[in-house]
Amino acid sequence: MKAALAQISPKLSRDNFDFHESIVKEIKDFADIVVFPELSLNGYMLMDSVYEDAYLLNELSLFEDLSLEIDIIVGAVTKEEHKIYNSALYYSKGQLLNVHHKNNLPNYGMFQEARFFFPGDSLKSFMTSFGKTVTVVCEDMWSTKVIDQIAKEKPSFVYVIANSPARGFGEDDLEIETKWNRILATTAIFSGAYVVFVNRVGFEDGLGFWGGSKVITPSGKIQKRAKLFEKDVLIAGMDHQISYVQKYLLRSD
Repeated sequence: MKAALAQISPKLSRDNFDFHESIVKEIKDFADIVVFPELSLNGYMLMDSVYEDAYLLNELSLFEDLSLEIDIIVGAVTKEEHKIYNSALYYSKGQLLNVHHKNNLPNYGMFQEARFFFPGDSLKSFMTSFGKTVTVVCEDMWSTKVIDQIAKEKPSFVYVIANSPARGFGEDDLEIETKWNRILATTAIFSGAYVVFVNRVGFEDGLGFWGGSKVITPSGKIQKRAKLFEKDVLIAGMDHQISYVQKYLLRSD
């Protein structure tokens, strides 16, 4: 099974459909799933425009059509009744298979999400043709409760879509990437899953996003990593038929 990690720089508007479609069409013969970052259809610093830029799910039927040939995960502002969510949407075989609303909304420093979004109230696994799967959005992963929930689900794959700004520049590394690596490795080891992390790049209103999208093996090791600060489409192979015994042996390496 091959995943394409689409490390892109979305526009701060609703005008993001075309390059999603072009990426899907370009890589559909080379990968089984393509994963876009958090809020890939809207951009991040929406502020009050979330209300006019939010999508009803039926407005995103393009991805149902595109998913006939490849599974797709996109990030979007979605509207359900009067509530606005930061969502990860999983499309497969012509249908919307799963919707995850971001549970943990940051509301400190540069982050203002709790002012504009409603929090999701659940985290559940679901079955795809590649195995049991969990999708989460960025800040969800900075919760030990969420990591524990994922571990109990024992999924084959965990997809983390993110808009993580760059901060903590060191001489040899980026502090925020080091922290993310620890979180992702911990999740992989405890759950026995492959963890796929897709972060955006580009600038919005003074925020710079660092990319560094990657695949983490069940042993907690980085299998493959995209470039920092540059657009990239990284394709990585993963063994979705790995057994629980093999996962245990990998974790004990």
